[in-house]
Amino acid sequence: QVQLVESGGGLVQPGGSLRLSCAASGFTLDDYAIGWFRQAPGKEREGVSCISSSDGSTTYADSVKGRFTISRDRDTVYLQMNSLKPEDTAVYYCAADEVATIESPPYLWAYWGQGTQVTVSS
Repeated sequence: QVQLVESGGGLVQPGGSLRLSCAASGFTLDDYAIGWFRQAPGKEREGVSCISSSDGSTTYADSVKGRFTISRDRDTVYLQMNSLKPEDTAVYYCAADEVATIESPPYLWAYWGQGTQVTVSS
């Protein structure tokens, strides 16, 4: 069955870096768009970055442009996060869908991982 497993979260100081991984199984990763989302306490889940299935093009939320980089390698999608800020603190999820984009609301994404906690604090 389709499975997405995130890893790489943790506690980091402001200005630090983390690399999140989303390992996919049960489907061909290249056939799906993969999105990274995050949800902070008391806030709605928001799209952070997306890599398309068609041409591998990438998109980013304005809040992370220039700091985060999404990439794909075989069955894993990565989110490299640099210059982290306290406001980046959230649970980060990866999601997969055949047609969704970063503008698509979370409920339109077909498959989700369990999430990984990222805490940016001194």
